[in-house]
Amino acid sequence: MKQINAYLNFNGNCREAMTFYRNTLGGQLHLMTVKETPMAARCPAGTENQIMHAHLQGDGFALMASDMLSGGSYQPGNNFSLTVNCSSEEQIHTLFDKLAEGGQVVEPVRTQFWGSLFGMVTDQFGTRWMLNYEKKSPAAESLEKPTVLENI
Repeated sequence: MKQINAYLNFNGNCREAMTFYRNTLGGQLHLMTVKETPMAARCPAGTENQIMHAHLQGDGFALMASDMLSGGSYQPGNNFSLTVNCSSEEQIHTLFDKLAEGGQVVEPVRTQFWGSLFGMVTDQFGTRWMLNYEKKSPAAESLEKPTVLENI
């Protein structure tokens, strides 16, 4: 079953914003910094403590975020995407291909360092979509565990 969630991008204040949302909405917050990922060497100097990925999970909701903005610079209005958590490889490829019709591929579907198939596309209406299919790999298991901020 596919699930659609919001993915927010911030300009260096993701930790602050997601902590605020956790304190406001409740739930459990997981934070992964740039330096905790294999991407650290490819990121600009000074970004090692920025948030590569944040995930706030609560009763009936999930909110994800990052300080990294793929495919452009931060501007209010371009700081969000919709994510689709797919249930199969077939589903991620089918949805990605349909969303890409008349749109623009930002990141083709491929296996990422966290062990999932992932792709990003801007559809013909200007909406950015991030598609993910959880596919565990030995590389994903070896990553450091992200910081977890407990439920409130």
